[in-house]
Amino acid sequence: MRHLQAGLTVRGGMEGPQSVSLVLLLSLLLPLGPPWHTAAQRCPQICVCDNSRRHVACRHQNLTEVPHAIPEMTQRLDLQGNMLKVIPPAAFQDLPHLTHLDLQHCQVELVAEGAFRGLGRLLFLNLASNRLSALPQEALDGLGSLRRLELEKNMLEELRPGTFGALGALSTLNLAHNALVYLPAMAFQGLVRTRWLQLAHNALSVLAPEALAGLPALRRLSLHHNELQALPGPALSQAGSLARLELGHNPFTYAGEEDGLALPGLRELLLDHGALQALDARAFARCPRLHTLDLRGNQLDSLPPLQGPGQLRRLWLQGNPLWCGCQARPLLEWLARARVRSDAACRGPLRLRGEALGALRPSDLRCPGDTAEEDEGAELAEPGRPRDPPGAPDREDGAQPCPRPCVCASESRHGGCEGRGLQAVPRGFPNDTQLLDLRHNHFPVVPREAFPGLGRLVSLHLQHCGITGLEAGALAGLGSLLYLYLSDNQLSGLSAAALGGAPRLGYLHLERNHFLQVPGAALRALPGLFSLHLQGNAVGRLAPGDLAGVQALRWLYLSGNRITQVSPGALGSAPELEKLHLDRNQLREVPTEALEGLPALLELQLSGNPLRALQDGAFQPVGQSLQHLFLNSSGLEQVAPGAFSGLGPRLQSLHLQKNQLQALPSLPGLSQLELVDLSGNPFLCDCQLLPLHRWLTGLNLHVGATCAAPPSALGQTVKAATAVFEACPGWAARKAKRTPGAGRASMKGRHRGADKVGKQRGRP
Repeated sequence: MRHLQAGLTVRGGMEGPQSVSLVLLLSLLLPLGPPWHTAAQRCPQICVCDNSRRHVACRHQNLTEVPHAIPEMTQRLDLQGNMLKVIPPAAFQDLPHLTHLDLQHCQVELVAEGAFRGLGRLLFLNLASNRLSALPQEALDGLGSLRRLELEKNMLEELRPGTFGALGALSTLNLAHNALVYLPAMAFQGLVRTRWLQLAHNALSVLAPEALAGLPALRRLSLHHNELQALPGPALSQAGSLARLELGHNPFTYAGEEDGLALPGLRELLLDHGALQALDARAFARCPRLHTLDLRGNQLDSLPPLQGPGQLRRLWLQGNPLWCGCQARPLLEWLARARVRSDAACRGPLRLRGEALGALRPSDLRCPGDTAEEDEGAELAEPGRPRDPPGAPDREDGAQPCPRPCVCASESRHGGCEGRGLQAVPRGFPNDTQLLDLRHNHFPVVPREAFPGLGRLVSLHLQHCGITGLEAGALAGLGSLLYLYLSDNQLSGLSAAALGGAPRLGYLHLERNHFLQVPGAALRALPGLFSLHLQGNAVGRLAPGDLAGVQALRWLYLSGNRITQVSPGALGSAPELEKLHLDRNQLREVPTEALEGLPALLELQLSGNPLRALQDGAFQPVGQSLQHLFLNSSGLEQVAPGAFSGLGPRLQSLHLQKNQLQALPSLPGLSQLELVDLSGNPFLCDCQLLPLHRWLTGLNLHVGATCAAPPSALGQTVKAATAVFEACPGWAARKAKRTPGAGRASMKGRHRGADKVGKQRGRP
């Protein structure tokens, strides 16, 4: 306005009454100026308003509600350090131009549904360092333009699917430093543009297999400083676009190909400062572009040459107790051959301690029996005594207690006696031990009170110990135990008295033992049992009540037994059961009645059973929840028209490959399928298969169904064998058309960007 006044004054060249008239004119024009100038006059007294940048700051004013009279044109609002406690519905509806909102350190305990409605332009929302323990389903509605959401340092204990469904533009989500223990399936559904997900410094011990589904753009995932006891390969593999994965400071002791990590675009993998004691050569075989692998600060005394990641160029191993004997020669040769840069240094033997592995020659790496120097001979002077393992601390007066043949790492609170030839469970571990590894020893019986003073123990490894039984009270005092590994032993039974000392046990591994039946009575002593592994035993039947009382069970693995029957009621009422694996057994029919009472079942594995046929309504009891159904390699010859009736729109994958199907009814009710595998079946492409042809034509999925007959169609896909079906009655009247719902399925697939096997767009 000053410029306007000056201009008028110069142009008129007037003085006296004319200039007074101009002043009056200007005073009339002032209200017509930009809205900010009038609104600025309303700036709350306790705030600071920067008119030029449209910023308002009301920091540390003990405010209990959002102040009124904030200028409507405000773009950045800083309210941090107040006492808001509750963000009510439509709290910012008068500020539609906000792009940045800072609410950190405001003691917020509740964000009401619709609290941010009207903020369609908001790009940044900071709710960090508050007291949020939950987020209502619609708390974040209306934030369709949000790019960054800060929720770190709250008290969030769970995430409900759909919470972030309205944040389609979000790029960064920070949930670090919360109290999350479990990630449910589809926890982040709707975040189709999110590139960085921060989940570090929580208490995560379990990730549902579909927890990271629906994140097609995710490039970086931070999961360090959690409680993961095993590499969650299936869950991580859902995030197929990951380039950087941070898993350091987690307590899992082993990583192998069986963990199922498949990330074709992964470039950086951080597994530093964990508890790794062994790494399989093919642990990362399905990560072909891996460039940097960080294994610093673990418990690795050896490492095999890694197979699969052909682009690996950096391998960080500093802080591992590497033993540079002859067993390290393949690693040394592979590092040179593959041109992998490494900082590996030898912890032993003494003559090589501190030497860089890469600076040595293969001939420097010797084993007992090789020509050795004097100091090496001193180490081997007592061949009858188990040698201290690589990395064993030098024992000094005042050192913490630790059984002589074992290693006790105070920083990680781990005790290890793997492969020491022990014939009795050792005693005398530090009272704060959290992980105890006794694998590959030989003590047939675990006696009463075998682990005194270990009330903080979380994970106990007793695999490959020749154990035939646990005495009553064997686990007495293990009130914190969550993980018990008894696989690969000679157990044929367990008693409730044996397990009674570990009431919090959540994960029980009994694979590859000699069980003839499920130890149901013992399981009733474990009210919090979450995951039960009984694969590779000799269980022949599941009887009524076998699993009664395990109300918290979510994962049940019975693969590779001899089960011929699953009786009604055998699974009891398992309201939380999500995963049931009955593959590679001897079932001749789907145990439909036994599936009653499983309202949460997501995955059913029946592959490798001699089923031969599917009857009508075979999966009716779990139709409303089931997402993944495996029926491959089951000798299927017939599928009744209503076999899949009741399976609702939640079914995402159907596996029917490698059967003997010549025909298959169409499946129009399965509208949300993302993966269908029909490969390896000898389909007879005649007019009876026309409905299936029409249904497949409406799917934008690669299903692998091919014709085995007639000869004119041999090798053609069922979907593309149009010439065969054109001769069928009714072809001209009813041309193959898109199945109702298939458009929605393919659109959903595009939005979620799932990189699943078989989902190859645009191929027949």
